Amino acid sequence: MNPIIKLVNDTFSQANKHPKFGPGDNITVSYKITEGNKERIQEFRGDVIQVNGTGTTSTFTVRKISNGVGVERVFPIHSPYVDEVIVNKVGRVRRAKLYYQRDRKGKASRISEKRQLVGE
Repeated sequence: MNPIIKLVNDTFSQANKHPKFGPGDNITVSYKITEGNKERIQEFRGDVIQVNGTGTTSTFTVRKISNGVGVERVFPIHSPYVDEVIVNKVGRVRRAKLYYQRDRKGKASRISEKRQLVGE
């Protein structure tokens, strides 16, 4: 195999290191934070409200409620700072962008879980 092609394939193989997820899924994103010369990993757990873009510029937005305040964070999918993505629950939604979640509070903001077959 050509060394240049191998280098490109190795570089972009990181894109497949994350599991498939979509809007409505509850995920935990572990990302690296650099403070001075120290580096640590912090987790952000919430619902995916949108997946945006294609290719290397694609991003996803995760929303959670922290101390009664809604917090949203946008993560680039191919960022080297995104260490790991874990899918906690697969949500059942009928929209690609869940902006209506911003207006909901408490139990109204729950997303129903998608039923999975036992064999899957």
